[in-house]
Amino acid sequence: MSPEEFRHHGHQVVDWIADYLAHPECYPVLPKIKPGELTDALPLAGPDHAEPMDAILKDFEDRIVPASTHWNHPGFMGFFATSGTGPGILGEMLAAALNANGMVWKSSPAVTELEQVTLAWLRQWLGLPGPLFGEIFDTASVSTMHAIAAAREFADPEVRTGGGSRDLILYTSEQAHSSVEKGAVAIGIGQRNVRKIPVDPQFQMRPEALAEAIERDRAAGLRPFCVVPTVGTTSTTSIDPVPAIAGIAERFGLWMHVDAAYGGAAALAPEFRHVLAGAERADSLVVNPHKWMGTPVDLSVLYTRKPEILKRAFSLVPEYLRTAEDPRALNLMDYGVPLGRRFRALKLWFVMRYYGREGLAARIRDHVAWAQELAATIAADDRFELCAPVPLSLICFRRKGSDEANRELLDQVNASGEIFLSHTALNGRIVLRLAIGNHSTTRAHVQRAWEIVRGAHRAAG
Repeated sequence: MSPEEFRHHGHQVVDWIADYLAHPECYPVLPKIKPGELTDALPLAGPDHAEPMDAILKDFEDRIVPASTHWNHPGFMGFFATSGTGPGILGEMLAAALNANGMVWKSSPAVTELEQVTLAWLRQWLGLPGPLFGEIFDTASVSTMHAIAAAREFADPEVRTGGGSRDLILYTSEQAHSSVEKGAVAIGIGQRNVRKIPVDPQFQMRPEALAEAIERDRAAGLRPFCVVPTVGTTSTTSIDPVPAIAGIAERFGLWMHVDAAYGGAAALAPEFRHVLAGAERADSLVVNPHKWMGTPVDLSVLYTRKPEILKRAFSLVPEYLRTAEDPRALNLMDYGVPLGRRFRALKLWFVMRYYGREGLAARIRDHVAWAQELAATIAADDRFELCAPVPLSLICFRRKGSDEANRELLDQVNASGEIFLSHTALNGRIVLRLAIGNHSTTRAHVQRAWEIVRGAHRAAG
């Protein structure tokens, strides 16, 4: 592609993106297609000969966009939002153009050093004390897997070189994200060695139950090695009592990894910094700027107070990757599974500089305030019930009645095309989740979402 052709089509793409970001509500949040419909609409084999870019872009608009779930839509209130903001998208474009691979310092000094600088800024914004070593992975699932591997290395360095891990026990909450269990399984800690600790009525891990479980396992000759509390669980955004859990971890010599993938970003606003209380005592912590900070997917940050343990768990350097020793020439490949590393820090750097801490904190304040307002409205409506506390920007509620009635309500709401809600199960009942977190969402969108819910309820009778 010549520079002239690239410039021409590049302007087309940027114009399309600008229009899309300006009016995402023009699209239904969920695509109105059936499984396999896009597959059937595309050729069975790739082209033998080059095709014009105009035809490719037309197929993008005609085929790909209508089959897309629009996560940048202001009515996207399911799961947790992952907004791609303008500055983040521009940073992503430039990262793709540079196409750098930051496997070692020498392969791209900018990748390595900007990542360290940007993560130091983020640590300060979150109110976490230094020193903390940070690195960027794609998702919290991968960050957590690395943290658990470091915890295993800390507990028993011989496991990595062939020792057994069948007696190592990991603890987390019944409400923890599945990535904790997956991460344990991925490094050879079986599911039977993951203890799900009961929660209290606020869906927070019970510290006394954790201590009792550790005592039982120690008495049985097993080796407790890691505990993972959560700051902002997926189902309810409950916040585990991290200070109490930290005390237990310290008493028994366990590695504590804090999953703050969603909730950690709230600490950008000083009045919400309490969500990370106790996290300063963690051995590792994960927070996802792609969830609540307007950074395009994917970008997850893993921090640790013990980088030497992380390096010991993953450093394996063949001769062709050896470089001259320099204390400031960090080789990020030594601290995780990936060798190839995209220039993810660039888009985070763009976002942090464009909005500033206060700009991002203001958006979080709004989202929390609107969630509190809607929660009060739902609580006052005798046709509905709140099903969990609302510490951040997620409301868990249900229509009074059967699970089937709530499933039908959810389907009707999502069929509107204006909003998308997801669901979970709490205390054995189906519960609707309305998560406010998209950077384009306004208070009016939240109020409209409630109107759609009430309208669907009336239509259902």
